[in-house]
Amino acid sequence: MANPRLRLNRPTRYSLAAIPFVVLIVIYAIGSHVRRLENPADKLLPSFTDMAETFWRLATVADRRSGDILLWSDTALSLARLGAGIAVAALIALSLGVLIGFVPRVRATLAPFVAAISLIPPITVLPILFIVFGLGEASKVALIVVGTAPVMTRSLAQAVLDIPEEQIIKAETLGANARQLVFRVVLPQIWPKLITAMRLGLVPAWIFLISAEAIASTGGLGYRIFLVRRYLAMDVIIPYVIWITILAYAIDRLFFAFSRRAFRWAHLQGESL
Repeated sequence: MANPRLRLNRPTRYSLAAIPFVVLIVIYAIGSHVRRLENPADKLLPSFTDMAETFWRLATVADRRSGDILLWSDTALSLARLGAGIAVAALIALSLGVLIGFVPRVRATLAPFVAAISLIPPITVLPILFIVFGLGEASKVALIVVGTAPVMTRSLAQAVLDIPEEQIIKAETLGANARQLVFRVVLPQIWPKLITAMRLGLVPAWIFLISAEAIASTGGLGYRIFLVRRYLAMDVIIPYVIWITILAYAIDRLFFAFSRRAFRWAHLQGESL
């Protein structure tokens, strides 16, 4: 009997990874073909040809009203909002995470508060954010921050708590003060944890971004999807969903590649996802 834990070579891994995608494509193609046989004007499951033509038009032809190429203008807007939100959330998480994990008084004061905030569904505070920050960019970025920063903070605080006490004691024995402990012992060990927290935060960040753009925006990937839904334009919606998935996957892989290159020591034990 073959060992189920046997490591796979790269071609085998790639082949196995492709199987679910191929199955999904085949199922969709069959469903689209069957529906279009019954109704050639069916909009629910457009053909791959129709979606490719629409995607190409959105990516190459300028819009008559705005003069922008919609796919790229929407992508630029969404990525700018996503990047700003994740950056602010990471800065907050790093600052509070180190303080909560390293300073007992701060942990006793803020840990319960951060835990409670992290349990609030961010979508429920979206009306409040719109009232406070208005309908501009600030409210969309704020929603991403509210939705990701508390969870990222808890993750980093736990990473600080997981640092072996022996390392802290040895550093103190050698004369390290609190500032040196943070910069020489704590931070070097949690940088890869921050990258991991940001990768995990990308999933809810995309959800909150698309939600905010759908409710109050004049551009962005989420705005475009919800704008055309009234026309049942699945030849636009499905390619946009696929494009968002590609972007999300590419950003995740970039974070992972950066982490492996910058913090190789954190990826030495076994495979990393």
